[in-house]
Amino acid sequence: MKMSDTRQIAASPEEVYAALLDPDMLIKCVPGATEVIGSPEDGYEATVVQKVGPVKATFKGQVTMSDMVPGQSIKISGEGKGGAAGFAKGEADVTLVPKDGGTELTYDVEAKVGGKLAQLGSRIIDGFAKKMADQFFNNLQETLEGPGDAGAANGEEVAADAPKKKGWFGREKS
Repeated sequence: MKMSDTRQIAASPEEVYAALLDPDMLIKCVPGATEVIGSPEDGYEATVVQKVGPVKATFKGQVTMSDMVPGQSIKISGEGKGGAAGFAKGEADVTLVPKDGGTELTYDVEAKVGGKLAQLGSRIIDGFAKKMADQFFNNLQETLEGPGDAGAANGEEVAADAPKKKGWFGREKS
């Protein structure tokens, strides 16, 4: 299955690029991630717990970064095995372009699944994959920009005197 999307992030391309390489940022952004360790040069090992339809599994896998052009683009490849549930693997080509004082992030993802997961049907798998990609990039955007007014729109109260969060580097918790 293939997916593509574009979103505007209120952070510089360099900040977004650095976030995509930071294991602490990845664990915050990957839905269901319980562990992400490693480095961009050596790759990452990740543990992710997810439920797809009636199948819940713990996936352990590797993520590698390639075609790295700092502040401009990166290819993220990953493969995870979920035991009896099967496997998932995919690649994402991410492009960062300065736009409107922030970054326009574009991604093209190709993913494959096998085992019990593949038996669920393409409609369930495609919907799940799109939801995972959307959640990852939403989490990345919110972590970089801070919750801002989006938190208030979700029913969360944002104090009027709360400091504006300008980025994830050295960010204070409120």
